[in-house]
Amino acid sequence: MGIQNFLLRQVAKFKMKNVPEAQREQLLAMMEKNPDLMKKIGEEIERRTKKGGEPQMKATMEVMKKYRNELAELMK
Repeated sequence: MGIQNFLLRQVAKFKMKNVPEAQREQLLAMMEKNPDLMKKIGEEIERRTKKGGEPQMKATMEVMKKYRNELAELMK
């Protein structure tokens, strides 16, 4: 799992280069705690933007609202 986490962190740093370091670390910690939830959220956002034609920011906000309870648990 060490190599996978390393690669995940490197990709996240590249993809989220404009995100402050503290927020990036928080997101990475959440991904490490529950990768299945993060995968499900990512897939749903992608489906809404590509197939539904919804703007990415709107799709992200709507999906995050849907999973807010699960995300709050991960942030504890």
